[in-house]
Amino acid sequence: MIRVLFFGPVADSVGARRIDTPWRTGLRWQDVRDELRARYPEAFGWVSIVAVDGERVIGEAEAPLADGSEIVFMSPFSGG
Repeated sequence: MIRVLFFGPVADSVGARRIDTPWRTGLRWQDVRDELRARYPEAFGWVSIVAVDGERVIGEAEAPLADGSEIVFMSPFSGG
């Protein structure tokens, strides 16, 4: 199983902070993104930061997923 977490306006648009999706051999984070973007197009308009297993993904860098991986999708944020 792949755990997908959403933060900020992304979570608001999805209507959930977490979704679990089945793992399969060869699954990449981009595959999960594409499947979820088809279901929640408005949410992915907000996404600017992606992390896989605690490591930020830069560009379209390949990040193969293992069973139990975690993907985070979030929008830009600021704070202080």
